[in-house]
Amino acid sequence: MKEPQDIIQAPLVTEKGSFLVEKGNQVLFRVRPDANKIEVKKAVEVLFKVKVVKVRVIRYLGKIRRVGRNMGRLPQWKKAYVTLKEGDKIDFFGGR
Repeated sequence: MKEPQDIIQAPLVTEKGSFLVEKGNQVLFRVRPDANKIEVKKAVEVLFKVKVVKVRVIRYLGKIRRVGRNMGRLPQWKKAYVTLKEGDKIDFFGGR
C-alpha cells in the first residue's frame, strides 16, 4: 500500500491555483502518475486533516524533447484538483 507522503508529491502554487483557492475552495497538487482519485482523497485528508468533497485528476503526457540527433520524452505527471469542505482551508505558507 502506498503511503500518503508518496502519493502527494507537491502543491502547485500558480496564479490559477490561487484563484481557485479564493473562489472555489480548491487546492492543486502534483500527484504520482499511478495514483487514483480515492488514494488522493485519503492522502489529503490524512496529511492536512481536512474533509475532501471532490477530486478531479488530469494526466499530462511528457513532452518530446530533442537534443541534436537524440530524441527523448520528459516524464508524464498528474495534477489533482481537490475541493475542500466549506470552512476547511490548507495554508502552505503559514500566513496569518
